[in-house]
Amino acid sequence: MTTTAAVRRASSAIGVGRTRLPLRLVYLLMIVFLYLPITVLFVFSFSTNTTLKFPITGFTADWYAAVFQNEQLLAAARNSLVVGFLAATVATGLGLAASIAVIRFRFAGRGLLLALAGAPLVVPFIMLAVALFLLFNLLDVPRSLLTIAAGHSVIALPYAALILLSRLIGLDPAIEEAAMDLGASYPATLRRVVLPLLGPSLLSAWLTCFIVSFDEVALAVFLAGGDQTFPVYLYGQLRFAQTLPVMIAMAVLLMLGTVTLTLLAFLIRSRSE
Repeated sequence: MTTTAAVRRASSAIGVGRTRLPLRLVYLLMIVFLYLPITVLFVFSFSTNTTLKFPITGFTADWYAAVFQNEQLLAAARNSLVVGFLAATVATGLGLAASIAVIRFRFAGRGLLLALAGAPLVVPFIMLAVALFLLFNLLDVPRSLLTIAAGHSVIALPYAALILLSRLIGLDPAIEEAAMDLGASYPATLRRVVLPLLGPSLLSAWLTCFIVSFDEVALAVFLAGGDQTFPVYLYGQLRFAQTLPVMIAMAVLLMLGTVTLTLLAFLIRSRSE
């Protein structure tokens, strides 16, 4: 009896048991709320309608063909790829350095470094965009894809740091100590021991940072020069009804790419753990 009562108390403590709340209904409503807009977007990407309204008069794949004939749209997408690559690379490198410093070393300001690395998560992007815009103007730095990449590196840094911190916490420091006992310097230990062990997490962090950069619009609006990223271009084209179906088709393609990268990053992170 005592054992049974203990098991019941433990099950109750971890949330295992019955409830009167209609959790299945709540879960179903949540799924509908999250994925119904995506489904509607996908359906209208094949619609012959040039406006988002029902009933749909027919279906066509011409909008997807038009995507690859729109030079401005493809140029904006290429700009987003370039910015995402630069921002993800810089953010992952900085996140790795911050993670190693926080986990493996003890120094004054360690907590402050960790707080600063995570600060962009709690600062509204629009405020950060205005601040960076004023900073670049003050320094007389012309706005370009590089300024967008710099801004995106800032907002992507916390994601890289969190992913790499969680992996480094689970990495036994005795491995590094053994390498140094055998004569390796700490930089050599990082290069030959730590980085290979962090490989999957580094790739996962890079992919996550790339996704964060590719989808961001607030900073890109303020920091863009003559070259627009795709979210900025898309936002500007929404007021033109004739280009809306092509924008929807491109949005679906990018959404599928984003979902694929997200799942890939999740699988890589899960395997590494």
